[in-house]
Amino acid sequence: MKLTGPSAPCRMLAALLVAAVLGLPAMPAGAGAPSTGHAFALYARGDYEAAAAELTPLAWAGDSRAQGLLGFLYEYGKGVPQNYVAAASWYACAAEQGEATAQYLLGLLYDKGHGVPRDVVLSQKWLILATARASKRERDVYTRLRNAVATKMSPAQLAVAQRLAIEWAPAPRLPVP
Repeated sequence: MKLTGPSAPCRMLAALLVAAVLGLPAMPAGAGAPSTGHAFALYARGDYEAAAAELTPLAWAGDSRAQGLLGFLYEYGKGVPQNYVAAASWYACAAEQGEATAQYLLGLLYDKGHGVPRDVVLSQKWLILATARASKRERDVYTRLRNAVATKMSPAQLAVAQRLAIEWAPAPRLPVP
């Protein structure tokens, strides 16, 4: 189950989430449609099921912030069943668009091998990118984790991760229905 292809995470996500999200209500477009801000407010209040219900259509529409938070909900089983593969897939969709928090969390999943094969090179790539895009408040934490992963790597692996990070460019990642 390799998630390194250009659209593999989102393709796999479509197949994996069909069963998982059947219980979540679809929100109609237009008036009353969900918003990322409202979904984040629901999350902050601890109403994880309602947050997941609002985030799901936004994530499927390509909203990187919604994809990242939905990935977090799946990683920790808040409002949805815990599913590391789904979490990694949603994080990958958001990370490919340049969402720093999703890049950081995807890097951690690659380091741990949760939902993706353990891969220090891909972990380091995503952590390098996340650190470069992090807010000042997050940068120290991201830097420490990036550096910790680097200690597990050979110089050749580190060079590959750095090259992958340099060559990376943000691109919209929409799930394939």
